[in-house]
Amino acid sequence: MMKKDVVFALNYALNKGFQIHPNAFEILEKIEIRDLEKVIRDIVREKTKQKVFHINQEDLEVFLGLKDEEELISDHKILSDPTLKITSSEGIIGFGALFSNRFLKLKKMVSNRPEAKLLKPISFVIASKSDNNDVFVCGLLVERNSERNVTRLVIDDPTGSLEGIVFDKDLQNIANGLLIDQFVMERISVSKNGGFIIKDIIVPNIPDHVPNFSKTETYAVFLSDLHIGSKYFMEKELEKFVLWLASPDPIARKIRFVLVAGDVIDGIGIYPNQEKELIFTNVDEQLKRALEILEKIPRHIKVFIIPGNHDPGRRALPQPAIPKKYNLDLWNRENFFMIGNPALISLNGVKVLMFHGQSIDDIVRTTPGLSFDNPTKVMRHLLQARHLSPIYGSQTPLAPEVEDMMLVDEVPDIFHVGHVHVVGLDLYKGVLLINSGAWQYQTPFQTSVGITPTPGIAIIVNLKNFKVYRKDFKIES
Repeated sequence: MMKKDVVFALNYALNKGFQIHPNAFEILEKIEIRDLEKVIRDIVREKTKQKVFHINQEDLEVFLGLKDEEELISDHKILSDPTLKITSSEGIIGFGALFSNRFLKLKKMVSNRPEAKLLKPISFVIASKSDNNDVFVCGLLVERNSERNVTRLVIDDPTGSLEGIVFDKDLQNIANGLLIDQFVMERISVSKNGGFIIKDIIVPNIPDHVPNFSKTETYAVFLSDLHIGSKYFMEKELEKFVLWLASPDPIARKIRFVLVAGDVIDGIGIYPNQEKELIFTNVDEQLKRALEILEKIPRHIKVFIIPGNHDPGRRALPQPAIPKKYNLDLWNRENFFMIGNPALISLNGVKVLMFHGQSIDDIVRTTPGLSFDNPTKVMRHLLQARHLSPIYGSQTPLAPEVEDMMLVDEVPDIFHVGHVHVVGLDLYKGVLLINSGAWQYQTPFQTSVGITPTPGIAIIVNLKNFKVYRKDFKIES
């Protein structure tokens, strides 16, 4: 005799006009399924979208995770994590070492270009001004200003400083998009009055990239900016997302990785009068609530978390992982991986560069044509500069590390950033760019500066072919 819950579930499907294949009956009779009617409802809903009105053995195997769960690979490697490498120096000496390391690393990056063989030290070029031939110099950009239809650029190398003028209109557009303190190479000539004319500008940039793909159809979810503890935190939506991860949805069944790009909690004292916008007014309570929600993520899914500017620990970049002393339980979960900001990880061979994105604030404010509502355009600039936070002395604090760990040494397959609360997707030279939005409603500050967030959306990527899905978990009030 057929089980009662099976009868109810099948009657639901039949009443919706579906045919049931005999091999599907066999599976339903053999295994125990909790809330079978809900499973059948989910199958009917998905198949109706596909305009296919029959249910067979494969449909049940996919929805119940019987077919592909064991076949999916969920290998990971932490390729780069600043947590254990941080050894800050002091003051001027430390920053001198940082910028020297930045210059030398970036100069090495461009050393395979034909122009690099013609590079001269700035001191040599200044001393030999009488030479009329074009020469190449390189350095870090310390000043950029436009006036009277010309753009002036000042660059430094270890031997000196050189000011050049850009007259060409197309080249001015490139010059005006350069980021302060980024590495540039210039082709220059001497003008009649003894000044230097810039005839070409070359940035390190990433080369055209052929991405790595997963061998199996494994999915990763990209999140950031949960801001747990804030009055504007979308708690019901995030809980809905976590429940969905354990559902029989065909995509959810294939998810093996969740990546959180910082600002897990809202923090304390991050901005004036923040306490008026908090539900939990200390870090311990905020992290405790974060654990209560995130620990419900199924154990077969690996969760990678980097810090943001709202999370506890060091504020200056690069940031070590959120310290264990604040919530040891986050560290002790076998499927959770607490890493620093930025970090490079490999998921089934797919290289993902995770960066919270603090430097976007400085770059948008100093670079014409960039805005917070188009974050992937800023992300392109970071890849072109091969540096995640080039600007020194603005809002984003940089630590005086002996080694500059903010460089994009290795070209990633996916570049994942948060911070601006606006979902953005793009493809640049073969690299998939993702800004994963937020799980926080629009705050009074965002309203005052005209930022309209796109929250409550999970960005899901099939690592086998980089097909991207946007799943909206917003709950209509």
